[in-house]
Amino acid sequence: MEKQAILVCPEQLGGLPTPRRPAECKGKKVFDIDGNDLTVCFRRGAKEALGIAKMYGCRKAILKSNSPSCGCGKIYDGSFKKVLVCGDGVFSRMLKENKIKVITEKEI
Repeated sequence: MEKQAILVCPEQLGGLPTPRRPAECKGKKVFDIDGNDLTVCFRRGAKEALGIAKMYGCRKAILKSNSPSCGCGKIYDGSFKKVLVCGDGVFSRMLKENKIKVITEKEI
């Protein structure tokens, strides 16, 4: 069975530049290393990317581990000291809420 991959970056879809300043989740919010609240951008991009996934009938997503958008199971704690805690990034959480299986690049 042939499968297709759809490449999306929820952070870019949310209006953030590439590269961007380091960002981490703190609770349900996302801040960059300078203390700027990027939550609106992360949520907007996650919604856009989810819309694309639904449009194509995606059932599985392979996302970047530890990312504030795409982290699955482990994300950085918001201290910018590379401390991992249990949790999911904004997009990863949204996919799971919509019954789309999420794995990271470390699981393929």
